[in-house]
Amino acid sequence: MRRARAPARLLLVPVLWAQLLCGSVWGSELTFELPDNAKQCFYEDIIVGTKCTLEFQVVTGGHYDVDCRLEDPDGTVLYKEMKKQYDSFTFTAAKNGTYKFCFSNEFSTFTHKTVYFDFQVGDDPPLFPNENRVTALTQMESACVSIHEALKSVIDYQTHFRLREAQGRSRAEDLNTRVAFWSIGEAFILLVVSISQVVLLRSFFSDKKTTTTRVGS
Repeated sequence: MRRARAPARLLLVPVLWAQLLCGSVWGSELTFELPDNAKQCFYEDIIVGTKCTLEFQVVTGGHYDVDCRLEDPDGTVLYKEMKKQYDSFTFTAAKNGTYKFCFSNEFSTFTHKTVYFDFQVGDDPPLFPNENRVTALTQMESACVSIHEALKSVIDYQTHFRLREAQGRSRAEDLNTRVAFWSIGEAFILLVVSISQVVLLRSFFSDKKTTTTRVGS
């Protein structure tokens, strides 16, 4: 997968390319920072007939929304959503070439976003070369298939909860910052009120100087 040059600063640079059990499934998973008024595009070479899935989620920033757009090699828009927090889109490549998908934060003026996406290319290959045979699988093969499916579910759950943990941490840090500023403001107001009360009370008990005017005869 190729990434377009843009001013976005990547938080997690590694792009994970993995082939599952020597099969033909390729996947790229990335978490990056998308500044305000910025757009970040990625490119993927796909063979015709390949099933692909794009999943994304805004982890931190603003209202947790971002624009997403997916185009085929001819520039035809396959998927377009505005201000989405998270979504998933599955399609089958109709032609060979380079597909482009972009995330845009151009509608935001001040808020940076942290975006996670997972782009899977191809179907999961069978665990065993003869898994689709007419005869039944052995008990050992069936157990391996069940464990394999369970492990994939565990990976999905781990990713989901990792993203939720990141969102929760971001919100907690934002709330902590607001509480800290509110506490500082309350302390300042309390100090001003205390000083004002002391000055006011001292004015009540201070000796007032009286002026005497003599009238000459």
